[in-house]
Amino acid sequence: MSDLTRLTAADLAERLAAGDVSSVEVTQAHLDRIAAVEPAVHAFLHVSGEEALATARDVDARRAAGEQLHTLAGVPIAVKDIIVTKGLPTTAGSKILENWVPPYDATLVERIKAAGLPILGKTNMDEFAMGSSTEHSAFGNTHNPWDLDRIPGGSGGGSAAAVAAFEAPLAIGTDTGGSIRQPAAVTGTVGVKPTYGGVSRYGLIALASSLDQAGPVTRTVLDSALLHELIGGHDPRDSTSIDEPLPALVAAARQGLTGDLTGVRVGVVTELTGEGYQPGVSARFAESLEVLRGAGAEIVEVSCPHFTYALGAYYLILPSEASSNLAKFDGMRFGLRVEPTEGPVTAERVMGATRGAGFGDEVKRRIILGTYALSAGYYDAYYGSAQKVRTLIQRDFDAAFTQADVLVSPTAPTTAFKLGEKLDDPLAMYLNDVATIPANLAGVPGLSVPNGLSDDGLPVGFQVLAPAKADDRLYRVGAALEALLEAQWGGSILDRAPELEVAR
Repeated sequence: MSDLTRLTAADLAERLAAGDVSSVEVTQAHLDRIAAVEPAVHAFLHVSGEEALATARDVDARRAAGEQLHTLAGVPIAVKDIIVTKGLPTTAGSKILENWVPPYDATLVERIKAAGLPILGKTNMDEFAMGSSTEHSAFGNTHNPWDLDRIPGGSGGGSAAAVAAFEAPLAIGTDTGGSIRQPAAVTGTVGVKPTYGGVSRYGLIALASSLDQAGPVTRTVLDSALLHELIGGHDPRDSTSIDEPLPALVAAARQGLTGDLTGVRVGVVTELTGEGYQPGVSARFAESLEVLRGAGAEIVEVSCPHFTYALGAYYLILPSEASSNLAKFDGMRFGLRVEPTEGPVTAERVMGATRGAGFGDEVKRRIILGTYALSAGYYDAYYGSAQKVRTLIQRDFDAAFTQADVLVSPTAPTTAFKLGEKLDDPLAMYLNDVATIPANLAGVPGLSVPNGLSDDGLPVGFQVLAPAKADDRLYRVGAALEALLEAQWGGSILDRAPELEVAR
């Protein structure tokens, strides 16, 4: 494997700025890696090699001419296929959008392009971001680089797998209930869900508009901070965008890398530990708390009693919003159109045929559930009640943050499970997000950082949560834990991953 694919984004940025390597060399190294491992991993739905190399050549020419460029200029990136990209296919992992090429860029893609990051391609995902395993993609499963028979998490398993397999140093994911953080946990990568409204949702194909948030997937906390600062900030085209500057995320990460957390109060959420967590997950979590304590942090226990109702509330709110958002995929304006083979061709029958053929089983399941929850006579009992629970969860967070600067838990209750193991049991699949969902319901930011291997030799994630608009706290605590653990391990967790068999 080329050494260039092993470097962090921050290291690549330094070498590019110093002129030690060109963006074309870096981009080509990653395209070569993609060609070698994609048959096994299937992290990408579309690889945009020519476009990426064109961007790289442009960056190299501008740098040679003495132009001042963005820190990450020339560092390649992969983008989850739910984010629209002008001139590149965007399918959201669904047959209903197969071969759709958007005529515009999402705001965060505009910012990536303006900064000069070559886009390597679009990554695989559960259809319309509905899933925890990337097994619900209409275009095949993505495989976990640690064990190709296991899931890479979901819905953004493609982005996490691409970063873990050294196919990309940076990736973008989206997180509606854990779809950045849970894949990060099971692939040994870093994933961040920013504060709701901290990164523009303009151009993000909506699943649940009050929950969705785009964010970074990387191999280090510092890399996530660099990418977060690039894509974040106010966007007048997104009515939910926060009209305030981002906190100093990169500075917070660099402060954390010193390993000093003196005076930081870390709250352990009692409802997000204990029963239901794999023993190895619980053991690594307890060990990580001691590492934080050794760095000067004060560890306190906090209770968030309504978190136990978060899963139920989430699986009423999300399907309700999804059933509304996905109504536009009707075979009339764009995407797939299927006409009935017999009888009159009416709008209603075309819509039924198109949605029947274009949506997968999990999407249909959630649309039906959401439509029922919003229907007359049931709205208050289901959707209305779930929103009341959401308010109670937000109040739990408010109370907890009076006792602690950040809250922590395991990111996911188990390590990566085998492909197919939970496909026939939707509830078992949904339980993978039990620790990540509360942050989306409350709109607070969350980060997952690798904190070791479980007894089965697979990676485990440590989740850090902070108050809304205090994303910098995530980066300080996450970077400190990362630095201290890597000092113990003698390197990155991905150095301990089995080497992938590559195509010859």
